[in-house]
Amino acid sequence: MRARWAVVVGVILGVLGLSLAVSPASAAPRAPLTTSVPATAPVTLGSDFVTDLVGALGSSETEELNGRLEELSRTQNIQLFVVFVDTFTTPANSQEWTNQVAIDNGLGQQQYLLAVATQSRQYYLSADKAGPVPLSRVDQISQSLVNDLRTKDWAGAVRTAADGFSGSGSSDIGGILLIVLCVLAVIGAIIVLVVMRRRAAARVRRATPTPTGDPLDAISDEELTRRAGLALVHTDDAITSSTEDLGFATAQFGETATSSFTEVVNKAKAKLDEAFSLKQKLDDEIPDTDQQRRDWLLQIIRLCESADTALDANVTAFDELRKLEQDAEQALTQLKAHREAAAAAVAAAPAALQTLSAVYDPTALQTVAGNPAEAASRLELADANIASAGDLIAQGKRGEAAFAIRTGEEGVLQAAQLAGAITTLQADLAAAEAQSQTLIANLEQDLAGAAALPASPELNAAVAATRTALDQARTDATGTGRRPQAVLESLTAANSRIDSTVDAIRNAQQQAERAQQVLEQTLTQARAEISTANSYITTHRGAIGPDARTRAAQASAEYDQAEAAHVADPNAALQHAQRAIALAREATQLAAGSIDSWGSGGGWGGGGGWSGGSRSGMGDAILGGIIGGILSGGGGGRSSGGWGGGGGGWRSSGGGGGFRPSSFGGGSRGGSGGRF
Repeated sequence: MRARWAVVVGVILGVLGLSLAVSPASAAPRAPLTTSVPATAPVTLGSDFVTDLVGALGSSETEELNGRLEELSRTQNIQLFVVFVDTFTTPANSQEWTNQVAIDNGLGQQQYLLAVATQSRQYYLSADKAGPVPLSRVDQISQSLVNDLRTKDWAGAVRTAADGFSGSGSSDIGGILLIVLCVLAVIGAIIVLVVMRRRAAARVRRATPTPTGDPLDAISDEELTRRAGLALVHTDDAITSSTEDLGFATAQFGETATSSFTEVVNKAKAKLDEAFSLKQKLDDEIPDTDQQRRDWLLQIIRLCESADTALDANVTAFDELRKLEQDAEQALTQLKAHREAAAAAVAAAPAALQTLSAVYDPTALQTVAGNPAEAASRLELADANIASAGDLIAQGKRGEAAFAIRTGEEGVLQAAQLAGAITTLQADLAAAEAQSQTLIANLEQDLAGAAALPASPELNAAVAATRTALDQARTDATGTGRRPQAVLESLTAANSRIDSTVDAIRNAQQQAERAQQVLEQTLTQARAEISTANSYITTHRGAIGPDARTRAAQASAEYDQAEAAHVADPNAALQHAQRAIALAREATQLAAGSIDSWGSGGGWGGGGGWSGGSRSGMGDAILGGIIGGILSGGGGGRSSGGWGGGGGGWRSSGGGGGFRPSSFGGGSRGGSGGRF
């Protein structure tokens, strides 16, 4: 083991001695390494922040955007560079192409690169993993550009990106403060919502009456017996008084006028007789159970209450009839005036019905077809009772005259109602026609909206039914034989059908949009898992075997397939994205297992490991693949210094170029992008 370390240390010292022997001041310029430089693009960035190689922007837009990005650099210490090309070629992968441009142009930790391929509709936002803006925030900014890019608002996409980086610098506390404020606002909203719901529940509990049973159920048997006895006595007295009043009324107004009162009294007597029968069962010698006695007492009380209620309801009618008797002459005069007003409406009813018949179908008028004749008949009945009332008053039979006046009033009232129903129907039919016209306009809008939806058998059938209903409605809206109510019913049914069909289709579209959101979230998660796996493998590559690397590569391939099927087949894209997540996690687990094995002394390919204590700096160098990178001529990633010298990663808005690191591939850069 000591011999092996001696060899490794000797090689490192040899390499260091060779590099130090050449002074930067006297050394000849180094030839660039052969690092698979693409045959065409990636490109060299211009001297400004925006490099437009395809004319995607106008001159004024370019000037405006350079100013906006200059402000971002000045206020946030973040430089955002933008390049527009037709397609990404050599490599065609947007991530590799953009990271290669960033590395070739020497972009540092504070510098970000947005590359947009306008023709192949791809984009990528490259960022140094050690930069001030977290990669999760870079991914959010990248996702926010999709809408602008899809609408080819190239300048808008740059503005959106600049706005996303505003406040994201290392010295900016506003973002953190904003997050804190948002969290506090959410907590406050939750507290308010909980309090409001509790108060509402309390109000509901206070407002909702507590169900109660029969009040009689709570009293004792003794009290129930007392109340039943009082009810029997009170009802018996009430029926006796009502019978006496009925006798006087019959003698005064006649049996015809008091027949309804006679029926009420007879029914009350029947209920009282039933109550007395129950009382007799309570008083006889046959033993009764406590429950029987209580049930019968309750029934007695309820029978008496029902009889009293019926008698009380007719007290008002008796009083009105007596008052009418006292003012018979005045009541007859008023009845004659009402009769004349009703007669005018009855006389106009036939002509009004004829007018409607000339326009509308008989089925639309069937409810008033017999009204003119019935109104005339009711008026004749009123006339007969008016004449009879006058004769009875003259004979001194004021009670019978009062009943005749009351009958005449009912006849006049019904005659006026029958005549007025024709006018009311005319207004109703006109309103139905107006509603139909409004509904026709709404259905035309529904048809226009349906035309913009994907065709389906259900939608086609609904559209056809709607057109049929519209055609029939337009035919029925003119000429004779109209049926407004039937037309309105048909249009309403058509409207309900097309509305439900369109709503179903739109719900399906909303479901598709939700599925697309799930896909976007899954793609974001896949990118994060792949980035984690690749970063873990890269920084421990000295101990990582082929299994973990294979899973990571396959995860990236699955992700690329998901991106390719993003629009055409979202379901397939979701499956590829989920597979990418699973593979990336498996790659991370396998990598962790390889490191554990390496740490136990096994290593990968005989590479050693560490055992019996903590890792040394040399062990970390081997684990991270750093020594292997040095010996093969690579630097393991971009840094501000590093092997080969060459200045930091700073690139100002006024200068071009930068530097080319000696490493290839930009292993320290990440970001987010895809198709749009």
